[in-house]
Amino acid sequence: MNISKIVLVQPPIQDFYLTKKRTIPYGLASIAASLIDNGFDVEILDCLASHKSKKIKLPGEFSFLKPFYGKNDMSAFSLFHAFRHFGYSYEYAGTKIREKEPFIVGISSLFTAYSNQSIKTAIIVKKFYPKCKIVLGGHHPTLFPEKVLECDAIDFVLQGEAETSMTDLCKALKNNTDLKQVPGIAFREKDACFVADPAWIKDLSAIPIPENQLINHGFYQRKNQASTTIVSSRGCPMQCSYCSVSASSAHASFRQRSVENIFDEIKIQTRDVDVGFIDFEDENLCLNKKWFIKLFSKIKFHFKDKKVELRAMNGLYPPAIDEEIVSLMTDCGFKTLNLSLGSASKTQLAKFNRPDVRKAFENALDLSQKYGLETVSYIIAAAPGQTAESSLKDLLYLAQKRTLAGLSIFYPAPGSLDYELCKNNKILPDNFSLMRSSALPLDDTTTRIEAATLLRLSRILNFMKHLMDSERTIPESRPFYSLKNPETINREPLSKILLQWFLHDGKIRGVHPNGEIYIHLSDINLTQTFINQIKNIHIKGVKPQINLV
Repeated sequence: MNISKIVLVQPPIQDFYLTKKRTIPYGLASIAASLIDNGFDVEILDCLASHKSKKIKLPGEFSFLKPFYGKNDMSAFSLFHAFRHFGYSYEYAGTKIREKEPFIVGISSLFTAYSNQSIKTAIIVKKFYPKCKIVLGGHHPTLFPEKVLECDAIDFVLQGEAETSMTDLCKALKNNTDLKQVPGIAFREKDACFVADPAWIKDLSAIPIPENQLINHGFYQRKNQASTTIVSSRGCPMQCSYCSVSASSAHASFRQRSVENIFDEIKIQTRDVDVGFIDFEDENLCLNKKWFIKLFSKIKFHFKDKKVELRAMNGLYPPAIDEEIVSLMTDCGFKTLNLSLGSASKTQLAKFNRPDVRKAFENALDLSQKYGLETVSYIIAAAPGQTAESSLKDLLYLAQKRTLAGLSIFYPAPGSLDYELCKNNKILPDNFSLMRSSALPLDDTTTRIEAATLLRLSRILNFMKHLMDSERTIPESRPFYSLKNPETINREPLSKILLQWFLHDGKIRGVHPNGEIYIHLSDINLTQTFINQIKNIHIKGVKPQINLV
């Protein structure tokens, strides 16, 4: 065993889907940088950096989803149908750890819904290589340290941000010094657990720039170029009820890195790797306008001779967007604005503890049109106390705007105000694994049937928007008729036929690869209301129609 060797692990994920470009192990690379600066030999074992994906049996706690996701669907209105294991196997992780013989293995556990995969990774790693010490870090163990330590394979938990505390833990173990002095640590003692307060980093610019070369850029590619992530700030000053990193949560306050520090990282990340896509994973990228203008003016100059697309996929706060910002974003390489709307209802926005952003949202849409940018607008449905009728109005509102509709089903995020609300109202799911959008976790004022229907209606609406862009028209409704060999019809013309049938009778149909045409379980009142309302509004596409710049 090498007492300087450390392996940081991103575990596999089990779910109905995975968005590869959102799984770059940036946090592990940041922790690795601090460890390397202190003389440790570090590798990242990214179990998600693999195209391997295996269909697995739907876990028992998900069985209630079978009526919603049961069959494969070739159409544009499909949701999910197969539960899968994404990435390498647990045994692969165990074998690799045994080969590398590290002193310490750090395992990421960012999301509560996937905490079972992190814990199982720890169990298998310990089984394959019992000599190593295993530490779990991330959002989930920060909030549930004692629960995580119920697993005997896990030796330590690090709560909060681990760049400094992971280094302190490794030094303490190497030098046999007092573990209780490690910030954010939790571990088992004889009769209970020792649990320190979470560790938060005051000056983000003081920690080393992430070790980007430890990331498998060959896997995280987009259009044959590398994709990368930048996190220029942490925390959030907002009080949104559904968010686990808001000012009302257990997280530290909102902190931004210095412009110089971020720009140094961008230069390093793009020096040796052909980067074609950068996602800024911030909660509030443009909230501080002066800081934003300074940073992106430097980025604009740096990329003046390169074609690099920039994105802020976590969503931008509409009131922070003005013409100077949009103009600069366009010059820097942004092609799409991801806008955080929440809801078009003033009442629902108040329930979300958000300001009324509708006017600012519409201004952001106008600016995106002017500068030739596409937009994705995010709304939340099926939150506690939220009705399906309210969410349907949100969809119909977005139908009239030149934007893609990004409807997300609410899930209770531990640490958020709404998690506590669900807990107090006794509507939390029974298992941590169900706290994800794809599990339709609540069956409250919006039922699960209504939530699934809203998801499919958002797919139908976005397909209609696509048709408005490509054909300038929506096909007329048509009664259902016998269709010969539907499995041989291409996806778009097939979906147009299904759309015609849907507009006639309100039934959302799917087509199985074997040719079977079937009806998805949906709420007929919602679908009929959607059809009746959509007739009276002007549906707009997504592609910008004007460009005055």
